[in-house]
Amino acid sequence: MNKIVVLDGNGEFTKELADRLTKEGFEVSGIADDGEVGLEYIRQFQPDVVIVGMVLKAIDGFGVLDKLKESGEKRDIIAVGSFNDDAVVAKVLAKGAKYYLMKPVSAGLVVERVKELTSEKRYAAPNPSSVSVRERKSYASLDEKISNIFISIGIPASIKGYGYLREGVKMAVENPSIINNITKELYPKIAEKCSTTPSKVERAIRHSIEVAFNKGRIDAINSIFGVRVYIGTEKPTNSEFIALLADKLLLDAASGN
Repeated sequence: MNKIVVLDGNGEFTKELADRLTKEGFEVSGIADDGEVGLEYIRQFQPDVVIVGMVLKAIDGFGVLDKLKESGEKRDIIAVGSFNDDAVVAKVLAKGAKYYLMKPVSAGLVVERVKELTSEKRYAAPNPSSVSVRERKSYASLDEKISNIFISIGIPASIKGYGYLREGVKMAVENPSIINNITKELYPKIAEKCSTTPSKVERAIRHSIEVAFNKGRIDAINSIFGVRVYIGTEKPTNSEFIALLADKLLLDAASGN
């Protein structure tokens, strides 16, 4: 049974969320409105997923994220908060959160994101106990870089395609040739990890790309790639977009960035 720790200052919300998680078969190991207490729960229970509100007693959500990142342990984190500034959201994701959900957010949506994270099989990621802290940090760094790119081009962490697209980019970084078999290999692998279907993965990724382009951030998108790739209403295909992001990350890694 997957264990969850919930840290949030809203007692009514945490109670509703805990009830929903329990009904879905999760073990809610600890609930706290205090960041210091929450960190102790995390050390004690070693949960699979931590839900972190930004407003907490003693140590706020940002401080909790910092402490978890400093520990070097790979932990699935869902952050919830009222901040809607892109820079703040990027900061939260850079600190290790896999999702940032904007309040007011339904307990049902949070549960859906928990289910997505716990169903993943961590494609190509080694067992944390068998790798060094340096190697664990390299995996975290890739997640951070992808999250920062998504935020800068306007893909919100709250939409389902965000997670699918992130996994697709990671797979393409680890195995560039997979982009040539996006329908027969990449989509099915993402679908298997996230307990969904390849067609839903394809549609959700396409929607994520459309969201970015519909926000009119063409300049931001072009700046990511360093050249004027798209103009006006042009939109890349899923495979083109994933390949471009993977190539950028690989080039950055080769240059030491």
